[in-house]
Amino acid sequence: MKSLVVKRSIVIGGHKTSVSLEEPFWTGLKEIAQGQRMTLSTMVGDIDTKRRQGNLSSAIRLFVLDCVRTRVPAGNNGDNHSSA
Repeated sequence: MKSLVVKRSIVIGGHKTSVSLEEPFWTGLKEIAQGQRMTLSTMVGDIDTKRRQGNLSSAIRLFVLDCVRTRVPAGNNGDNHSSA
């Protein structure tokens, strides 16, 4: 069975490091970086600088989750059906 986690090398602050994330998180991170007109390396560097605990992969997942939560109103599960 193929692993769902994808390991990629990225340069942060001039240092090369590896980050392991599931593909949907990589996709989300790239979309967020493009939307903010940042390179992926710059965005990951910012996340790395601001994290308070945990590893970088976890910090990235939480960052992507936070971005999704701020874009989608609470209680909206993606469908447009009303339950009256």
